[in-house]
Amino acid sequence: VQLQACGGGLVQAGGSLRLSCAASLRTFSSYTMGWFRQAPGKEREFVAAISSSGGNTYYADSVKGRFTISRDNAKNTVYLQLNSLKPEDTGVYYCARRRTGTATYYQGPSYDIWGQGTQVTVSS
Repeated sequence: VQLQACGGGLVQAGGSLRLSCAASLRTFSSYTMGWFRQAPGKEREFVAAISSSGGNTYYADSVKGRFTISRDNAKNTVYLQLNSLKPEDTGVYYCARRRTGTATYYQGPSYDIWGQGTQVTVSS
């Protein structure tokens, strides 16, 4: 397994979760990493991305100000802190590695390696 996501669960609206994605990739620190999510019956959507050094972060408008992406290259791990959760944040959250030389960060096809996903359920 190259990307292993965990940390999902059931939480009430307004609550918090911290997702982790551990990578068994020797070159983890060279890649932009992203988080996507997919709600039942909906298409997968971009959530957040972080550059290889961690110096640049990108967020979907729907999560800006509530979610925070970070990474620890020494631990080959990328995190997603989810605060002020809403029922519409419910879905399976996936971490992914962006392809080398790809310009965009918010499109799924820009990523070549995906984790198995972790379920986040927010109750109202």
